Amino acid sequence: MTFDDLDRKLRQFETAHDRAVLPETYIVARIDGRSFTRLTKETVRFEAPFDIRFRDIMVETVRHLMTCGFTIPYGYTQSDEISLLFDLDEQSFGRKTRKLISVLAGEASAKFSVLLGQVGAFDCRLSEFPNVPLVVDYFRWRQEDAHRNALNAHCYWQLRQQGQTVAQATRKIEGMRVSAKNELLFQMGINFNNLPAWQKRGVGVTWQEVKKDGFNPITDQTVQTMRRQLVNNYELPLHEIYSQFIVGIATRQLQS
Repeated sequence: MTFDDLDRKLRQFETAHDRAVLPETYIVARIDGRSFTRLTKETVRFEAPFDIRFRDIMVETVRHLMTCGFTIPYGYTQSDEISLLFDLDEQSFGRKTRKLISVLAGEASAKFSVLLGQVGAFDCRLSEFPNVPLVVDYFRWRQEDAHRNALNAHCYWQLRQQGQTVAQATRKIEGMRVSAKNELLFQMGINFNNLPAWQKRGVGVTWQEVKKDGFNPITDQTVQTMRRQLVNNYELPLHEIYSQFIVGIATRQLQS
């Protein structure tokens, strides 16, 4: 059997389940760390509950994903996860979900591992949204998850530092109301509202137009030009202001 015959025969097994995201549908990718609890607590031992070095590695991984060949106007990270909003007209790989998932997981794993100096692996899933309000709901959901995780993590580690075991600390905060968790921290000298915003809200990455000084060799003069560059936002807004922030990003895609 010739190569062409084999190719025709076997290629269909590889592509039988290929599907593409429909046009005029928003794509949001969520990329999650695999077994990161063990990686960050045993292999590398980052500072708990939050570590600036880990945060910066995650942010740099987001920036890499936004510049590795896709058109992504907004990236967001909290804990060990990354969310990416694709341009509405993204056409990479014919919008095939199989390719988008595998490439994003591979790019994230490779970049993170290089930055960390240890192997870190990610998986990826796609959400497909037919309208802007659902895109807003998605990013509000992930930010609310960041807030919940931050509150739980600070309570848990404060209890551990007081000598409680893993089981004791876990049982203590299970079922507690948000107000009770805030009071628990306050009694330990921590005002949750005063903690760094990036811990409670995550970090956003957007494209912005900035002025840059350049040189015109013809006129032999310094000139100003506009360039697009990625900007990290460690002070993301909350609630409806955050909703409008996401709407602004999504609707600029519609107008572009």
